[in-house]
Amino acid sequence: MQQQTDSGGLSVPDGRGLLTAAGFVVGVNAVGALPALFVGSDTSWIDKPAFFPPELAFPVVWTLLFTLLGVALYRVWQTPDGPARSRALALFAGQFAVNLVWTPVFFGLRAPVAGLAIIAVLWVAILATMRAFDRVDRPAAALVVPYLAWVSFATVLNAAIAF
Repeated sequence: MQQQTDSGGLSVPDGRGLLTAAGFVVGVNAVGALPALFVGSDTSWIDKPAFFPPELAFPVVWTLLFTLLGVALYRVWQTPDGPARSRALALFAGQFAVNLVWTPVFFGLRAPVAGLAIIAVLWVAILATMRAFDRVDRPAAALVVPYLAWVSFATVLNAAIAF
């Protein structure tokens, strides 16, 4: 893959690299949206705490977060092959799988306590993914920080709903 350097010294992918990066972004968003498409995200059954965000916030925030994750995943994927890269990609896949399980459990089963257990595992998995990304590509790790922040908030929200 050819890369160009802009005037700020940042590595910018060429046209083919941009197309590949866009594929990662679209792919992460598409897979990330699947649980909500199949199970839905009806909140009418939830006793919402005072700090529950407006309903519109969720699809907007998740689209932004999945976009950042897609870029981060692309950055790690395009680095030279090696054990650190393989570990980072495997940890990403694992944490993303845990993320995908939360929606059917929380919304589909209407089980906020079980959802809380899953989101706690997700939080740890995201932290491990960030650390692994940092060993391969520091900007990729930085792109995961907003995701960790949102999942931290979602964990508190999930706990307030569960108890």
